[in-house]
Amino acid sequence: MRNNQVRLNNGTTIPLLGMGTYSFENDRKSTEHAIQAALKMGYRHFDTAQIYGSEAALGNALNAAISNGVVRREELFVTSKLWGSHHHDPVSALQKTLKCMGMEYIDMYLVHWPVRLKPWVCDLIPEEDEFEPLCLDVTWSGMEKCLEMGLCKGIGVSNFSCKKLQNLLDFASIPPAINQVEMHPMWRQRKLRDLCRDHNIHISAYSPIGAPGNFWGSTAVIENPLIKSMALKHGATPAQVALSWGLSKGASVIAKSFNQERLRENKGALDLKLEDDEILEIDSKLKEMKIMRGDVYVNDATSPYKTIQELWDDEI
Repeated sequence: MRNNQVRLNNGTTIPLLGMGTYSFENDRKSTEHAIQAALKMGYRHFDTAQIYGSEAALGNALNAAISNGVVRREELFVTSKLWGSHHHDPVSALQKTLKCMGMEYIDMYLVHWPVRLKPWVCDLIPEEDEFEPLCLDVTWSGMEKCLEMGLCKGIGVSNFSCKKLQNLLDFASIPPAINQVEMHPMWRQRKLRDLCRDHNIHISAYSPIGAPGNFWGSTAVIENPLIKSMALKHGATPAQVALSWGLSKGASVIAKSFNQERLRENKGALDLKLEDDEILEIDSKLKEMKIMRGDVYVNDATSPYKTIQELWDDEI
């Protein structure tokens, strides 16, 4: 770990603090303004996805900053994700993303979920008859092709359980550099962290403070009495404590906020170091609770997952 960055298994480095750009009611101008503010504060890691609807705004803001000399392209780390309806052709999907963003490449391209949808599906919440069987070997071959063509610097996955990740490793010619998953003090992912460490796969944490601003999120993490007491002790905020906990585990943390004060607050987590006994206390005392369960990908019709346990391979 150097200069708040960590080196990935593909040789590139990722800044440990990232800015998420998902917004349920995506407004292009407000998204661009927030990204511009984040760049001025020193943010260099930005996370988007085709399904978020924020790729164009992120691309516009970053390209403007590059043109104005605010930042150089090589200083940035940009992640986007393959949606389920594009599993049949990741190359075309990424080419479309790059055109939308006005970029020649992105730094990381992730399989968003281990879920394959029919090619015309474009909604965040698919209908029960819009699923197809997951052919991960076909999908991953397309991801590897994206890397070989220079469309991205690295490839990885998101929302993969230990079992699904191990299955991928059994046949992948190029291993994933990242597994981006929900991780915070109340969903600690110890088993997955151990597996990823053994295979030199970096964990990037989404919802690292519980996603309190999203319609599906929760305030349980930042309202937890133990987290609040540690924040008081350190003269910090509960969000900073949660982010610091994630950083202590070697993960990068992707916090979404378009509010300048909270963007500044989140960046302050890089200067907060929890004591070893505090980390142990969080690990041993806080009840675990997964927030983003993915229930919309479970059904008895066409989904390969008939129960939530099947989606997460009993890791929930």
